[in-house]
Amino acid sequence: MSRLAVIPGLDAKHYPRHRLHAEERVWVEKNCYVDVWIELIHALGLEPLAMLPFTVAVDFEGDQWTFFKPPHSELYDLYGIDVQELNVWRPLLDHVIEHLGQGRVISTEADAFWLPDTAGTDYRRQHTKSTIIVAEIDVEQRRLGYFHNAGYFMLEGEDFIQTFRLGFAPDPAFMPLFAEVVRLDRQVGHDPSALARASLLLWRRHLARVPATNPVRRFRERLEAELPRLQEQGLPYYHAWAFATIRQLGAAFELAALNLRWLQPHTTLSLEAPAAAFEAIAATAKTLILKGARAVNARRTLDAREALEPAAAHWDQGIHALSALL
Repeated sequence: MSRLAVIPGLDAKHYPRHRLHAEERVWVEKNCYVDVWIELIHALGLEPLAMLPFTVAVDFEGDQWTFFKPPHSELYDLYGIDVQELNVWRPLLDHVIEHLGQGRVISTEADAFWLPDTAGTDYRRQHTKSTIIVAEIDVEQRRLGYFHNAGYFMLEGEDFIQTFRLGFAPDPAFMPLFAEVVRLDRQVGHDPSALARASLLLWRRHLARVPATNPVRRFRERLEAELPRLQEQGLPYYHAWAFATIRQLGAAFELAALNLRWLQPHTTLSLEAPAAAFEAIAATAKTLILKGARAVNARRTLDAREALEPAAAHWDQGIHALSALL
């Protein structure tokens, strides 16, 4: 078959993205991996808010905050979605045709240089690794439907050719990009109350994984030491650093807060205090990423303690409040 579409009714021009990606979010885009999962789960008619307790366990790793991803075992427990690594032993296009033809989708790393939804940033400007989920393909028309960042999009023509390396001579130095097979044949849709109960149980699991010491304060210390080098390297370096650090901190805790707000009607526990604390972390991080850019560009001082101590205090408050409740 020339055209294969796993999820009926997807339309890149009129795709209604999930409210987790609404324009009023503090962080509209989180990271490429969690973003595609939010939209795939949404497109399947399921609720991605339920999977988010894992975000609370993010830590400052030294040169980045945790690049947070939904655990595959929890995707299976919540939604019946089974994710396995794809052994890319032949051309990726062959694998896509094989698995989409069997009702599966493919998560794969891709070069954002050839992803038209990144117009204005990476598209046809710079080669950047990202993650997409392939849900639709038309080989004859050379068109590909894919989830990426905050929505569902279509690429075609040269972008299709380059994404699948069609017509390239064999290159023994080329290493295939990482990919996963996503099986949907055991998909389940729990009623909202059952899904909320399952999500609340995940909080207990992930609260046991939170860092032993306040990661925001450790990040503050690193920022104080790092600022001169950021200023020396300039804005392009800063933006890469800020994505790996400030954005992951802020986006993770906004997602954690949104999960708690979603859970509140389904529990007698009062989740207002930790939700408000995590929202404050997300907002503080958004302010910091802008202040940091100005400080780097103008080579002026930035008081890291003043910028991050409120977020550190809110981390303590939110984690302690949840631990007491759960």
